[in-house]
Amino acid sequence: MSFINKPGVYPENPNFSSGPCTKRAKWDVNILHQALVGRSHRSKQGKAKIKEAIELTREILQIPEDYRIGIITGSNTGAFEAALWSVLGERGVDVFAWESFGFGWVTDITKQLKLEDIRVFKEDYGKIPDLTQADCDRDIVFVWNGTTSGVRVANADWIQNDRGGLTICDATSGAFAYELPWDKLDITTLSWQKVMGGEAGHGMIILSPRAVARLENYTPSWPLPKIFRMIKNGKLDEKMFVDSPINTPSMLCVEDYIDTLKWADSIGGLTGLVGRVKDNFTTLANWVQSTDWIDFLAKDKDFRSYTSVCLKVTAPWFLELPEEEQAAVIKKITGLLDQEGVAYDIGAYRDAPSGFRVWCCATVETKDIQALTNWLNWAYQQVGRA
Repeated sequence: MSFINKPGVYPENPNFSSGPCTKRAKWDVNILHQALVGRSHRSKQGKAKIKEAIELTREILQIPEDYRIGIITGSNTGAFEAALWSVLGERGVDVFAWESFGFGWVTDITKQLKLEDIRVFKEDYGKIPDLTQADCDRDIVFVWNGTTSGVRVANADWIQNDRGGLTICDATSGAFAYELPWDKLDITTLSWQKVMGGEAGHGMIILSPRAVARLENYTPSWPLPKIFRMIKNGKLDEKMFVDSPINTPSMLCVEDYIDTLKWADSIGGLTGLVGRVKDNFTTLANWVQSTDWIDFLAKDKDFRSYTSVCLKVTAPWFLELPEEEQAAVIKKITGLLDQEGVAYDIGAYRDAPSGFRVWCCATVETKDIQALTNWLNWAYQQVGRA
């Protein structure tokens, strides 16, 4: 790489964090002026707001009409825990994990729920287990998009249509960025803070008719906290999936989420969102291909995330350094970018290999990704041995 001057073009928005991720362009706090603050979420108006958020979610994500959608406290973590604690134990379970959040679900299933019939399929960061090992007569637990590894599920062809078990999918950095195959997913969870730039603390759980049947016909042997209970008098609590969450949601956050959903609709719904994500990823991928010191953490291009893009430094001098010195180099580069007001929060996840993680979702502008690549080259040259 020849010597380069400090770039003259800055990203207009330096927020490349993967969660909470950046707000949509032209977002302003004044959009919250219609929020139903100071009112009960169980009032007629409060229920109408919650119902609007749920139905807009159905419309944008193209979720089948016979699937239930509910709001759960505790972000995606709360929603996914509700799923695990409510349905597992009826039969054996296969768990696939290749990054920190998937590893966390393995811990919950093995050490907290302490199920006996468990098969765990794990891979290191940058790789993905062989998903065809799944036994579809068992329950299957997996993450659609590995937020901390940049490795995603390429498709759902490995899931049988006539399966006996349930598929339980953590889609928190995948929903709104990919076209999810709902016919292959029985329980799907997500949060507002990932992909759509919403505020933290609220999760959503999406149930297929098969999942509802499991909930109504199987009772776990362990006690369930109130915030996980989706069954009332032996039947699904239908009100929870219309306008009455178990726990009180923030009406400010609900209003903010509704605004983002309406923005998504204005750019073409799911098609528009997916298109923007692909444009962002392609811009970053083209830079990686033309740059000799950087590469994707994900080894197989078919499994590379389009949202949480994880990158590693491949320069020989860098690879010769001890791990702690590699981490120090990355910290210097990200520190320079932060200091220049170019990019915030793009260091790799704390448990992942040293490198960068650049959020490429629909709320990020492609021109900002392009500007960032020039600054990455500059910062690397300042710190490294180009």
